[in-house]
Amino acid sequence: MNIQQGFIQVYTGNGKGKTTAAIGLAVRALGHGFKVYFAQFMKDFPYGELNILRQFSPQIEIRNWGNDRFVFQKQTPSLELIAEMSKGLNEALNAMLSEQFDLLILDEVLVSIYFKLFKVEQIVNFLRQKPKTVEVILTGRYCPQEIIKLADLVTEMQEVKHYYQSGIMARKGIEN
Repeated sequence: MNIQQGFIQVYTGNGKGKTTAAIGLAVRALGHGFKVYFAQFMKDFPYGELNILRQFSPQIEIRNWGNDRFVFQKQTPSLELIAEMSKGLNEALNAMLSEQFDLLILDEVLVSIYFKLFKVEQIVNFLRQKPKTVEVILTGRYCPQEIIKLADLVTEMQEVKHYYQSGIMARKGIEN
């Protein structure tokens, strides 16, 4: 393992850049020969950053679990979606406990709690099992206080101004 003391980092808030910050740290870790496990929850759109990161396989393993269609359809998440997300969290737990990875990223796991795809206790239990030599990053809006208390570093991205407010949609290569 490359990390002697791994910490828990949280990137949260309404501002842009949570996933981007986590990916930046993944790139830095890859540049030092670390192994990275990147679990993305609620995202099934073909994001450009994943295309480039996959080129670093097998040094990085990327997994996607679930989607956010139910949010836009203003529905509650299906039991099948919740089961898929739990399967993804369990796979990430196994990856973390294997200690084959130096850095583990749980992208959008925090907003997944907000939308009731995970219970906060599931994530707290996950974090309490973190081996000493693994760094864990959690991203997403609406971070619960229980997770903030467990984290060693918490960064809140704050939106001051965003062009979305003037009707600009996500742009290829910039937002996705």
